[in-house]
Amino acid sequence: MIQQNIRRLVKYGLLTGLIEKEDEIYTTNRLLELFGLDELEEGGDVAMTVEELEPVLKELLDYACEKGLIEDSIVYRDLFDTKIMGLLTPRPSEVIRTFREKYGTDPKEATDYFYKLSRDTDYIRRYRIAKDQKWISSTKYGDLDITINLSKPEKDPKAIAAAKNAKQGGYPKCLLCRENEGYAGRVNHPARQNHRIIPVTINGSEWGFQYSPYVYYNEHCIVFNSQHIPMKIEHDTFCKLFDFVKQFPHYFVGSNADLPIVGGSILSHDHFQGGHYEFAMAKAPVERNFTVEGFADVEAGVVNWPMSVIRISHENSDRLVALADVILEKWRGYTDEAAFIFAETDGEPHNTITPIARKRGDKFELDLVLRNNITTQEHPLGVYHPHAKLHHIKKENIGLIEVMGLAVLPARLKGEMERLAEAILSGADIRTDEELAKHADWVEAFLPAYPDVDRDHIMEILHKEIGNVFMEVLEDAGVYKRDAEGQAAFDRFLSTLS
Repeated sequence: MIQQNIRRLVKYGLLTGLIEKEDEIYTTNRLLELFGLDELEEGGDVAMTVEELEPVLKELLDYACEKGLIEDSIVYRDLFDTKIMGLLTPRPSEVIRTFREKYGTDPKEATDYFYKLSRDTDYIRRYRIAKDQKWISSTKYGDLDITINLSKPEKDPKAIAAAKNAKQGGYPKCLLCRENEGYAGRVNHPARQNHRIIPVTINGSEWGFQYSPYVYYNEHCIVFNSQHIPMKIEHDTFCKLFDFVKQFPHYFVGSNADLPIVGGSILSHDHFQGGHYEFAMAKAPVERNFTVEGFADVEAGVVNWPMSVIRISHENSDRLVALADVILEKWRGYTDEAAFIFAETDGEPHNTITPIARKRGDKFELDLVLRNNITTQEHPLGVYHPHAKLHHIKKENIGLIEVMGLAVLPARLKGEMERLAEAILSGADIRTDEELAKHADWVEAFLPAYPDVDRDHIMEILHKEIGNVFMEVLEDAGVYKRDAEGQAAFDRFLSTLS
C-alpha cells in the first residue's frame, strides 16, 4: 500500500502542476528516501484526484507511525505531512518567477496562481478549513459573518509535554518571519517546508506576501515586514497600505492596531492582512458626513457600524494619507472624561487606530476605526472589549478581522452548541451542567422569543443568537456607543479635527 500511495501522491503533484513530467522519477525517489524505502515496485498507472489528497496523506502517515518514523499524535503527524508535501513544492525562486511573469499580465492572475499553489501544496489545509462552521447572521448593521474555527489543530498531551522541554530558540523569531519559509518546524513551532513567500516592495521597504494557512475569508493574505520589528500605526502605515492596494487593486488591506488588547495578535512583527473579500463593514453606509478644514475636497463621514468608524474617500491617496495623519494625531492625544476616553493614564497610551484601505471604483477609500485599550476594575480585560457577560461566546481580543464584521469563534462552541440544543429540546436544567452553565443567562434571555422551539429550527435559533452576541461584542468594542449620547461625544471629537 505504501508503494501505491507514493505513486498516487506523485500523480497528485502532476495533476496540480506542482511538479512536471520531468520531475516524476526525482520526486518518487525523494519520497522513497523519506519513508526509508530502497526501491519502487513494478506497477502500472494509478488513479488519483485532487480531492483524494487527505486520505492518501492519512495512509502515508499511518505507515510512518507503524514503522516508528514518527509518534502517532496530531502535532507529529502535522510536522511529517508538511515534510511530505515540501517534496512536491516548487523552490521559492521558481514560485517567485512564475508569480512575477503572471503579474506582468494581470495582478489578479498572479494572486490566483499563488493562492492555488498554497492550497495545492496543503499549506492551506482545505480539508480542515472545510470543517469550519460558517453562517451569515442578519443584524441592524447588515449581515455579519460568523465562523467557529475548527481548522487549527488541537494540541495533544505528548506534544505539550515535549514543547515544555524543547529548546526555546529564537529562530524563527516569530510565526511571521521570512525564516519560516522551508523551516522543518518543531513541537512548539509549525513546519513550513511547503510555505512560499513573494517578496514585495512597499513604500520603498522590503516586505513579504503570503497567504494565511487558516484562510478565515477568501484569499486571506498576510503582508509582513522583512524585518522583525513591532507593529506601529503612523504616517508610513497609511502610505504602505495604499501602496499595496495600488499594486493589488482587487485586494483590500488593513492593519491591526498597535496596542495590546485592541491590537489582535503578533504585535511583535509589523504586518497587514488583506484579501479578495468584501466585509460587512465595507458594505456599511456612511450615515452622516462631515468636513475637515483644509480637506474640503475629501469625502468624510461616520459609518453606520457598531464600532466607531470614520470613512474618508478621494481619487488621490496622498490626500487620504494627509487627513489620516491629522485624525491619528488628534486621536492619540484626545481625552473626553465625560465619554470615558483617556489618551493615557499613568503614562500608558490608550488611543490608536485600526486602518483599512481599499480601491472603490476610481477612488481610494480608507476606514479608520477608533480604538482605546483602557482597563478598569470592572473591566480588567478592557472597557472597549467584549464584556464579561459575553465571554461564554467570545472572550478574545477584537482584532482587524472581527472589526470588519467576521467573528472568529473558538472550536469549543461546536460541541457546546450541540449539547445546548439537546438540553433546550429536552428541557434540562442548563445551570446544573458544568460545561453549559455559562450559557444559562443567555438562553433564559432569548428563549422566550421562540415559543415553538423544535429540532428542525433549534440550531438556526442558536446561530441567530450567536450573531446577536457578536453584534453586542462589536458594540462593546466601540469607543462611542450608538445612542444619542455616544454619537454626540463622537461629534465632539470630530469637531477637534478642524
